[in-house]
Amino acid sequence: MVENPLADKSYQLALAIVCVYKDILANHKEFVLSKQLLRCGTSIGANVAEANGAISTADFSAKISIAYKESLETKYWLQLLKDSDYISIKVFDDLFSKTDETSKILFSILKKTRLNK
Repeated sequence: MVENPLADKSYQLALAIVCVYKDILANHKEFVLSKQLLRCGTSIGANVAEANGAISTADFSAKISIAYKESLETKYWLQLLKDSDYISIKVFDDLFSKTDETSKILFSILKKTRLNK
């Protein structure tokens, strides 16, 4: 199997998001904001997986673009959950950092695939 750091990072991020989601449900009984975080935070890795099975450069670029946008949305929900005291600053800092790193990788790939058109 080929090593894929982006796939690994986005999968680990999704796992961390799932854990935070479960914690928010258990400890705060919050169902709306946390569900948004779960949806977009796990979608990053799902779109990276789809990109890895792309049938063309355009298909690959489209999936990476979606993953990138989902990473931006994830950062938004993390900020909102922190500012509304559903997650701690420590949890926020860890997840935001991981999401931001993934976001930067996705944007770099996106720039390269779009410039090569």
